[in-house]
Amino acid sequence: MNRNNSNKAPIILAIETATEACSAALTIDDKIITRFEIAPREHTKLILNMMDDVLEQAGVTLAQVDAVAFSRGPGAFTGVRIATGVAHGVALSIDKPLLPISTLAAIAQQMHEEQSAKHCLAAIDARMGEVYWGAYAVKNGLMRLQDDEAVSKPEVLRAAASLPVADNVEWIAAGSGWDAYEQQLDVENISNLEKRDNILPSAQYIAKLAVQDYLEGNAVDAEQAQPIYLRDKVAQTVAERNAIK
Repeated sequence: MNRNNSNKAPIILAIETATEACSAALTIDDKIITRFEIAPREHTKLILNMMDDVLEQAGVTLAQVDAVAFSRGPGAFTGVRIATGVAHGVALSIDKPLLPISTLAAIAQQMHEEQSAKHCLAAIDARMGEVYWGAYAVKNGLMRLQDDEAVSKPEVLRAAASLPVADNVEWIAAGSGWDAYEQQLDVENISNLEKRDNILPSAQYIAKLAVQDYLEGNAVDAEQAQPIYLRDKVAQTVAERNAIK
């Protein structure tokens, strides 16, 4: 769907609740206004006020927003559902489209802007001894997924970092997946990788990625803006394979 008819910078309201961090952001006139707080299990209490705060600071009304962006996962099941549900409700109330943005991509974009990373292995702790992860590389100032997002045993992160050694690729590692399994992965002895501690996704970078998606005409209606649960995706794939045996 192409719902954008102008190259003018859009006003986008973004929300992120996929981990223990909760945040809202607003893009306007090439600026991003953000509210961010680490508050486990407080997302539903905080997110609406955060949205009101960024709108008030920008001096715009909800009706002036061009689109609503949200972290569509992967992440904590409840957190992803909160972001999806709030974004759907807001978008429907103002009859504006949605922009689902990867939580992992937001982490990678943060590492590009804050650490000048050209390559990032972003990982979120998926519990049950697994991580959600994706490999990203910068293109025209934005981090782009290099393969598929996945849910895997944490050892896969070490293998992924080691693959491109011959090409002299230097990785920035970021996200709670790396923090949770740092000793197990022996991070300090991965020669072409630098880890950044305590990096949680923020709506600021959801918004940054959403602007480009909006300009490229990738905004969608509510029924098309679905959360991503990678474990569901894996289960569905297995079921599909079994069905055709």
